[in-house]
Amino acid sequence: MQKPVLAGNWKMNHGPTEARAFVAAFTARWSPRADLTILFFPPALSVTTVIHALGGRADIGVGVQNIWTEDKGAFTGETSAPMARDAGARFVLVGHSERRHVFGETDEQAAKKCAAAARNGLTPVLCVGELLEQREAGKTMDIVLRQLRTGLSLLDPDVIASMAIAYEPVWAIGTGKTATPGDAAAVHGVIRAALHNLIGQRASEVPILYGGSVNAGNARALLAAADVDGLLVGGASLDIEGWVSICGS
Repeated sequence: MQKPVLAGNWKMNHGPTEARAFVAAFTARWSPRADLTILFFPPALSVTTVIHALGGRADIGVGVQNIWTEDKGAFTGETSAPMARDAGARFVLVGHSERRHVFGETDEQAAKKCAAAARNGLTPVLCVGELLEQREAGKTMDIVLRQLRTGLSLLDPDVIASMAIAYEPVWAIGTGKTATPGDAAAVHGVIRAALHNLIGQRASEVPILYGGSVNAGNARALLAAADVDGLLVGGASLDIEGWVSICGS
């Protein structure tokens, strides 16, 4: 992945019809840039629609929002990494805060999902971040490092060097509250140091994205912060005007 990386997580929004219209509007306004990677994470039912609507544009990647830990089997309602790959996805979000705190996903499950992605040719984007009460208790770094180290524990150094990490403070997701650029830089610096301990100098190859109430008004300042290599955008990625503005930041 090239830096910076701007990823739009549509969550449970934009079914196939809306997704097709959104991509058509975006590609009409956005010319390819060699210095920027854009990723879309639509709902699973819209993945193939988005891929077809992009028409082979190499500057925009598509991923799924979640996979299961096994490659196939009796897991009703789940999507496997081989299925996602077959549908055309090349990336996958792992351990998003909503997977952790709404659906009860554990650090260990996140590790298995990263491993499933890697063995099936998907690039994992591992999400880490703390709750408000954890932040207020001074446990931010402990929580982030635990999630990071466990999530990466089943991966070879080459895989780690080719993936991405997203720091998303849970207290800033969908709340309108945003970590300051300094807050983001502090946590991203700790993540970078932990990656350096795991894979040495190749840690500089791993883009670390910030996510949490990102919008057109704060994107530029966040991207200017140290060790912030991109953004993972939720609600603002659903609005075509806002998303074009963020991508131009």
